Amino acid sequence: MKKKRIELLKGDITTLNVDAIVNAANNSLLGGGGVDGAVHKAAGPGLLDECKGLNGCQTGQSKITHGYNLKAGHIIHTVGPIWCGGYKDETELLALSYQSSLRLAKENKFKTIAFPGISTGVYGFPKDLAAIIAINETKRFINKNPYPEKVIFVAYDDEGYEIYKKLLNQ
Repeated sequence: MKKKRIELLKGDITTLNVDAIVNAANNSLLGGGGVDGAVHKAAGPGLLDECKGLNGCQTGQSKITHGYNLKAGHIIHTVGPIWCGGYKDETELLALSYQSSLRLAKENKFKTIAFPGISTGVYGFPKDLAAIIAINETKRFINKNPYPEKVIFVAYDDEGYEIYKKLLNQ
């Protein structure tokens, strides 16, 4: 693995100056709580207008919009699974969320992309398992593709930061 291609930060994903941030969206793409609400608030009303024309998004899939008032040029909206104890293909669906987001970054030749902990908020996905999936899918993808050149995992709190830090240092 090329360590320089993966970074870890603690903070607010909406403040990053990258080609794209990933929004942990709901199926409607029309805003919600957590990361989704913060992204919509920071991006401004233009984002909601554009999202209304996207006709939602299936779990495990991703769609792209402009970044509007964000420093990031684009937002990749992905819908992670709601944790149901691991009995409803949640791990596979979360892996698909990362794969589809990374594929959009590659197709758009984005050099930098930042991910939050998809599905780890109100969707209840265990943070440690989600981080393992995020890191594994990202490593697998970037080892085969030139884009994105850099992937940044953004932890909002100390717990998430320490989980990613431990896994990335293994």
